[in-house]
Amino acid sequence: MKLRILAVVPMLIVAGRISAQIENPEATTEKFASLLNYIEHMYVDSVNAEKLTEKAIIAMLEDLDPHSVYLSKEELKEANEPLQGSFDGVGIQFNILHDTIYVVEPIQGGPSERLGIRSGDKIVEIEEKVVAGIGIKNSDIISKLRGPRGTKVKVGIQRKGDKEIAHYEITRDKIPIYSIDATYMVAPTVGYIKVSRFARTTTDELQKGIAKLKKQGMKDLILDLQGNGGGLLTSAIEMGDEFISGDKLLVYTQGRAFPKEEFRAKKNVIGSFEKGRLVVLVDESSASASEIVSGAIQDWDRGLIIGRRSFGKGLVQRPIPLPDGSAVRLTVQKYYTPSGRCIQKSYNDGVDEYYKDSKKRYDHGEFFSVDSIKMPDSLKYYTNVKKRIVYGGGGIMPDIFVPFDTTENSEYFYDLRRTGVNSDWALTYSDANREKLLKQFPDLTKFIAEFQIPESGLDELIGMAEEKEVPFNEEQYNTSKHAIKIQLKALIARSLYDNESFYRVINDLNPSLKTAVEVLKNGTFDKKNLAYSEFLDKESRRP
Repeated sequence: MKLRILAVVPMLIVAGRISAQIENPEATTEKFASLLNYIEHMYVDSVNAEKLTEKAIIAMLEDLDPHSVYLSKEELKEANEPLQGSFDGVGIQFNILHDTIYVVEPIQGGPSERLGIRSGDKIVEIEEKVVAGIGIKNSDIISKLRGPRGTKVKVGIQRKGDKEIAHYEITRDKIPIYSIDATYMVAPTVGYIKVSRFARTTTDELQKGIAKLKKQGMKDLILDLQGNGGGLLTSAIEMGDEFISGDKLLVYTQGRAFPKEEFRAKKNVIGSFEKGRLVVLVDESSASASEIVSGAIQDWDRGLIIGRRSFGKGLVQRPIPLPDGSAVRLTVQKYYTPSGRCIQKSYNDGVDEYYKDSKKRYDHGEFFSVDSIKMPDSLKYYTNVKKRIVYGGGGIMPDIFVPFDTTENSEYFYDLRRTGVNSDWALTYSDANREKLLKQFPDLTKFIAEFQIPESGLDELIGMAEEKEVPFNEEQYNTSKHAIKIQLKALIARSLYDNESFYRVINDLNPSLKTAVEVLKNGTFDKKNLAYSEFLDKESRRP
């Protein structure tokens, strides 16, 4: 299979091919260069020609579509990192609290973890210079700790209970960026995998996660793509191939300057979960690669899509490198699901209105009632096996709708999260009680079953919030109290154990996941007229 990338693909476009679309490319280029020259030499004030050029490029792209964008050299590097699957650095997740750098979690397999740096440690020195109490910013920390693989950086660590600062010399290394946040059993035979992005390592992580769950007795799988904004097209294709058998079409792309290109499952390779009941969770923030996977699974009647209508991004971008190291991500194609759907939502009203679509859906009531969604017959399609009705244009419509849960939401809860008060309190509490908590709850299972947020801790939280100008609202606090406690518990779990622990706790507030488990248990899944059990039986494939 020829590999292509949805969001980031290193590709040179032949100049002649592009210029062939412009009637007189020389005149167009000369016109812009001439104006820029006049501005540089004649404008009343001094100008920065480089910035003017960037603004002109940005303005041109804004007139095309919302996803064609300009990226400076620095922005390009930062944007590519999550998709590459690794970066060079010391390997910690950190937070700034009380003007001090706290290690939230050392990244598994990174150099900091290997040296024994652990959650709750305070970084008070970097290269023998004090970094606590000086107003340091996130960007400053990143610039000091990141660097080429093999280079060294000295840090001073203050650990609770130790009087002296411990000094470490960390050799920077490749730091893995994981795209799967959680893999665990949510019910005796039901596995759960949370995928946050589609990167180069996603397929490998998925295969390992499925193998792990199968050893624990998994028969059914819930794949959580909620909030997943996408990533690499190749990873989306590979993920689809893990669930869909034969040489079935997974997605195809087509654009004015590019012929139709189909991407199919590998006929002679059996995926890691081709036979078994599959549920995919999506919401209004599931976009791009997430929609490719959920669209293919829906179109082949392979599994159920549960949640709310997805974002609606059906455009493929390719980076066009520019001479100064910057790049333009240019939309060159649209992608289509196996039934022929393009799920791209309209952008005819401009970029601002395009990104207000989620708020419009909320205001219109779509987040709360499926009856508020009116899709025209012109967007009606049929699935490939069971001929169920599905829709294109504006995202993937779920097979089972789950409304946005507002029962425990409030402005007060929102403000606690927005200002970081919840995170600050949880980090402070974890740091002060780490040894006691780990002794009392040596494993996550016991912690989940028995730990409760103390009322005194909630009083402290309210006080911290008031210090950050979040006034106490008793009515809203009581409405959200259960949700506040769950989030605090999840944050403490992450600090004590690992990142997956956060999701194992916070998923108590995940109504789509609860619906998925219930659908698998109560017979609803089997009544939905799917084809999941027919794939291998029909094709009798061998690896």
